[in-house]
Amino acid sequence: MFDLRRYVPALTGVLLLATLVACGDQNARDSVPALPGEAASKVAGAPDPTQPGELAIPADAPLVVVLGDSIAAGLHLPAHQAFPAVLQRELAAAGVPFRLVNAGVSGDTSAGGLRRIDWILQQKPAVLVVELGGNDGLRGQDVDAVESNLRAIVTRAQAAGARVLLLGVQIPSSYGADYAGRFAAIYPRLSQELGVELVPEFLAGVGGVPDMNLEDGLHPTAKGHERIAQTIAPALKALLR
Repeated sequence: MFDLRRYVPALTGVLLLATLVACGDQNARDSVPALPGEAASKVAGAPDPTQPGELAIPADAPLVVVLGDSIAAGLHLPAHQAFPAVLQRELAAAGVPFRLVNAGVSGDTSAGGLRRIDWILQQKPAVLVVELGGNDGLRGQDVDAVESNLRAIVTRAQAAGARVLLLGVQIPSSYGADYAGRFAAIYPRLSQELGVELVPEFLAGVGGVPDMNLEDGLHPTAKGHERIAQTIAPALKALLR
């Protein structure tokens, strides 16, 4: 989820946890339209000039599923402003179109992602982007259990024929520097052991930057999501090609 080292001092970890838990499943999205703006236009009965135009995504374009939490879900923002939809537009413009399912659910954990993975894999994604773990870290979950959950998600995806892009998570030292360090080490270790692509710090340039985050100090603004998409785009483009 987040690189929260720069969001808050260590002593505010408990407050962060309360905020994230309160988010629960608010604004949870299991998917976003393949063509951003489609859903809003149908509701309004007319095109919405504030939304991007429809993308010409080929029916046989590879499917990308983003399995994540409130960051992937774009909490407090319209679906088309969340980084998965931004990625889809940017890569389509670069000549690498893909169909998209945004499986980001606010408040989700690695265990929650593992419970959902079999259903997600029924959709036969070409690429699975895994953005999970931040809520586990904020709740002080056992590091070995988190790693086990993430390993199971990755290996099941690989067994189903999907390539995996893992987004690294780093947490504040609320539970001690040792815990934070062991938690951060999960992602490069899984990347090396399982042979999956890793974006080590997907919130680079967003975490701790005021105009990149909403008033809650936790969730990115539309501008923040654009920066996240720029950080992830090269790795995703390479996997799709």
